[in-house]
Amino acid sequence: MAQELYTRTNQKLFFAGLALESMAKAEQSQAMNAQGLIQAEREAAVFHLYGALLGLCHEIAGFYRLPQANAARAELLLNDDTLKTVAIPEMAEMLELARQPQTWLAQLIKAYADLFQPPVAKKVAKTDVTQPLIQAVNLDEVEDVVLSRAELERWRQDLKGLVRRFREALSEC
Repeated sequence: MAQELYTRTNQKLFFAGLALESMAKAEQSQAMNAQGLIQAEREAAVFHLYGALLGLCHEIAGFYRLPQANAARAELLLNDDTLKTVAIPEMAEMLELARQPQTWLAQLIKAYADLFQPPVAKKVAKTDVTQPLIQAVNLDEVEDVVLSRAELERWRQDLKGLVRRFREALSEC
């Protein structure tokens, strides 16, 4: 039973829940390192949610006996090539979600990819030393959006719902 594909998906969903619980405790904390703890748990939650997504992809690929069933990234299974070999409704639905940037799945995939991007310093225009030291602020500039615990929990619930629905459909076959 421990070698079943679904165990990894379940484990990753559980770990994401633990990370979100720890994030909630860190948000309530008055500790000096609270911000670091929050960021660490946020990244852990994203990591485990992506792992659960990958686990779900492995479950589906294993059920349909796809040759790339052991892909190391979900994007290797969520593409048109996968659907060309076999019509897989679950993969088609996830691919559709992944292609729409406003969906939770596309945002999860992007958030996971962002974990591996180096920090980028804001470009500052060279200043003239004879000018006053007043800083101009551009209100049109887009700030980095920090993922909230509530949003991550929503993603977790959406993924759990998808897992349950797909498993019911796959077990009916």
